[in-house]
Amino acid sequence: MSETKSKRNLISNYPWTQHLIFWFGALVVGILIWWLNQLANQAEASILHLTHQSPWLIWIISPCGLILIAILAKRFFPGTGRSGVPEVKHALELTGDFTRRKHLVSLRIAFGKMLLPVAGIFSGASAGLGGPSVQIGASIMSSIGKLGGFPPHYQERGLILAGSAAGFAALFSAPLAGILFAIEEMGRTLEANISSLVITAIIIAGVTAYALSGNYIFLQEHSAALPWSGSWLVIPLCAVIGGVIGGLFSRCCLFAHRKIKQLNLHYLVVALCCGLLLATIAWLSDGSSIGTGYLAATSILTTHNSPGLEFPLYKIAATFITFVSGIPSGIFVPSLAIGGGIGSSLSEYIHFAPATVVILLSMTAYFAGVLQSPLTSFALMMEITNNHELMLALMATAFIAARISRIVCPTQLYRALADELVIADAEQEQAEENLNETDT
Repeated sequence: MSETKSKRNLISNYPWTQHLIFWFGALVVGILIWWLNQLANQAEASILHLTHQSPWLIWIISPCGLILIAILAKRFFPGTGRSGVPEVKHALELTGDFTRRKHLVSLRIAFGKMLLPVAGIFSGASAGLGGPSVQIGASIMSSIGKLGGFPPHYQERGLILAGSAAGFAALFSAPLAGILFAIEEMGRTLEANISSLVITAIIIAGVTAYALSGNYIFLQEHSAALPWSGSWLVIPLCAVIGGVIGGLFSRCCLFAHRKIKQLNLHYLVVALCCGLLLATIAWLSDGSSIGTGYLAATSILTTHNSPGLEFPLYKIAATFITFVSGIPSGIFVPSLAIGGGIGSSLSEYIHFAPATVVILLSMTAYFAGVLQSPLTSFALMMEITNNHELMLALMATAFIAARISRIVCPTQLYRALADELVIADAEQEQAEENLNETDT
């Protein structure tokens, strides 16, 4: 005990050691997110290869895989369900007793988030890596804070916020979007004494992921411009369509989530049914519904070949079923692929604006419609495509789409899920108090 205490004193008495530990943590976040991306790509390639050779395998792999993932998540990795963003938001908002935080951000959860989303992709799910990257980053930096003996304020909020933003930025190689994500989605405000912490973590994690990948992990450069003319009418058109569809997706997710809780369905029954539904969608779509959607989004932007209206419909359905199943997965990258599919279909009928512009605006609109975070949405699209000419158009599209989405779905998806975690915690605390009173 005294030996452990002396080590903590040694670390806390020398501030430079805290800097080294913090930099090391951000470096680890960057490496893990790059590795997660590589594993996901391999899993997607493997399941597509298997199902193209033997299409009937998806009817075994998908339901069995989801059942196994559900068991692992429930028994060995509690707190890893779905995206992970609501859990990190809840961890940031906890005050007083922080013992419950270990169920939201921890090394165990980081390990689970590395393993289970990849298993989900191999099982035929439409699973993104954005939410898992956020929770992995927050978990790593929170654990680093305990190791380094950081001041309480940093351990309570600063390191979790820095880690979540670093994970987001590392996945997309988008530092500006990472900062705006920290402000808009996670923190709402950046306090002066932790802003440098967040920015430093984003830079280190982002540079690490960029160096390991050799280029942008996400989309390559696609120059596009929208001169001031009647073609700007495409902005409200894409914004309204993307905002409505994105808002409907969020509303359906919340409705299904609450309905399953209300019916008190067993989680294995849900996993089995969702696995069979994912197998059906994968079979109908010839595998295009499987995976993150990165390859589809890249192909749409590079070739301008429309995959047809079926693609975004299949992808929306698969992403919705994956969300309902409760397995660890994100919706960020699938949302970009869905938006690209919508834009590709729209570009066949819109001839007063370049096809690339229609696709990019639709991506931005749907992403902003699902998240209702316009600043993050337009900054992310601007960075991952290295396209600054469309900055004003992307910004206008994101804000209009987010506003339209709020009309369709008044409660933001992640905010609603985080609030439910607060209610569940309060109910658990009340049950524990009642049990203690009964014992006494």
